[in-house]
Amino acid sequence: MAKLGVNIDHVATIRQARGGIEPDPVAAASVAELAGADGITVHLREDRRHIQDRDVMILRSTVQTHLNLEMAATAEMVAIAMKVVPEYVTLVPEKRQELTTEGGLDVAQHSQLLTRQIESLHQAGITVSLFVDPDLEQLKASARVKSDYIEIHTGSYCEATGQAKTAELAKIEAAIKAGRKLGLRVNAGHGLNYRNIRPVLALGGVDEYNIGHSIISRAVLVGLDRAVREMADLVHGS
Repeated sequence: MAKLGVNIDHVATIRQARGGIEPDPVAAASVAELAGADGITVHLREDRRHIQDRDVMILRSTVQTHLNLEMAATAEMVAIAMKVVPEYVTLVPEKRQELTTEGGLDVAQHSQLLTRQIESLHQAGITVSLFVDPDLEQLKASARVKSDYIEIHTGSYCEATGQAKTAELAKIEAAIKAGRKLGLRVNAGHGLNYRNIRPVLALGGVDEYNIGHSIISRAVLVGLDRAVREMADLVHGS
């Protein structure tokens, strides 16, 4: 059965908009777990635009499922991860000016750096995932640098329409199969919502779907408990 990782970044986005203390992403993580989330994901960005160091440290002590720390492949972030020791680290590309992560890591180009960082994280007992586009060369590079998982970037599929959407879905399917053949575990995420996730779920082969924005957006209207339960029912019923 596939798992649901709930990304709570945008609970922190709302908090940071006023510079106050609420809503608290730590409380949101507890609600999400009670509603059926199999894991909690947070992205500690270099500019600290939403999730803060304080959030990560408290979540490490309170999350009852597993904590997936998304972060840039930098020395600062690796040092934080080795202090926090989450169950998972997902290395992602990061640009200061972007609204959200815009694409996958270029693992092939940065293989030497990533090999060193993954080795350090493994020595700390942390499982590592690389956020990559559904591209065979990036999958091969991910295996070479000894990542445990890949997380397939589903953004292009989510943004496409018509025949282009069908073509993007085919790329995801091929990436799932190739990743598994290379000995990698496979996660997926970015842009998935209550409608467009259904064809991806039908492909099978994905361990965990990391979903945030669509769940938090729905939670504004129906509450976080219901929003997580509805997505968990979709994912767990896959």
